[in-house]
Amino acid sequence: MPDASVAPGPAARGPYAKTAARRAAIIAAARDVFAAHGYRSGSIQEVATACGVSQSAVLHHFPAKEDLLLAVLADRDERGDDVSAGRGLVDGAIAQAEHNEKVPGIIELYTTLCAESVSPSHPAHSYFESRFARLRSDFGAQFRALADEGRLRPDVDPELAASGFVALWDGIQLQWLHAPDTVDVSLSLRHYLSLVLRP
Repeated sequence: MPDASVAPGPAARGPYAKTAARRAAIIAAARDVFAAHGYRSGSIQEVATACGVSQSAVLHHFPAKEDLLLAVLADRDERGDDVSAGRGLVDGAIAQAEHNEKVPGIIELYTTLCAESVSPSHPAHSYFESRFARLRSDFGAQFRALADEGRLRPDVDPELAASGFVALWDGIQLQWLHAPDTVDVSLSLRHYLSLVLRP
């Protein structure tokens, strides 16, 4: 029960709330623009138009286009945080895949920026390089743990299973973008895991 003698802190309001709301709206608009056109082709003016503000208003909150991109990527990560936490490899992956399909534009954004970022000069290159390394490491650790429990098939290498799982997930999402009524991401992930794990 809350202590009645302690007054609750004031809710965010006034200019602070407006600033936070404006930043969130700009990030949402940028997410749509970058998902549709990519980072290189999507312009600050397109973001401003989509958000209903001036270009200078966007630059007031994000002084450079790169700052806006990094904010969009951070927002993307926050939207997926804790979806798979504590669920284990199979349930966690399926929960994350199903969550991604329900967030408008998130898979388009990820796939578009991931493809663009292959170039070392792209501002998201380091982000995706680190992300793939972390995913391979995390999934590798989970597959090794399953091997220790006797749940991984004996002829399956945990590291190769991890990199293959990451590759499948990204690839099947790309196919889903082209045929969302035909391709089932979570079913494809379940099938892959059924091939490498003991029943």
